[in-house]
Amino acid sequence: MKDTNKITSQRELRRAFWSENPGLERRRGDQNAQPCDTRTAWCDWLDAQVRAGRVSARLAERATL
Repeated sequence: MKDTNKITSQRELRRAFWSENPGLERRRGDQNAQPCDTRTAWCDWLDAQVRAGRVSARLAERATL
């Protein structure tokens, strides 16, 4: 049985991050175009998702915002 709460792609990761953090500033462009607060929140959020078992460490290592 598949865990429906498990995130398995970068697209799903980004969708979940923005959904759970609607108050963060979002700019066009890649990860480096984002404000420092947004990039920091991404890293903290992603680390928490790995610790919770929602995201694999392998996916988290290659994920970008």
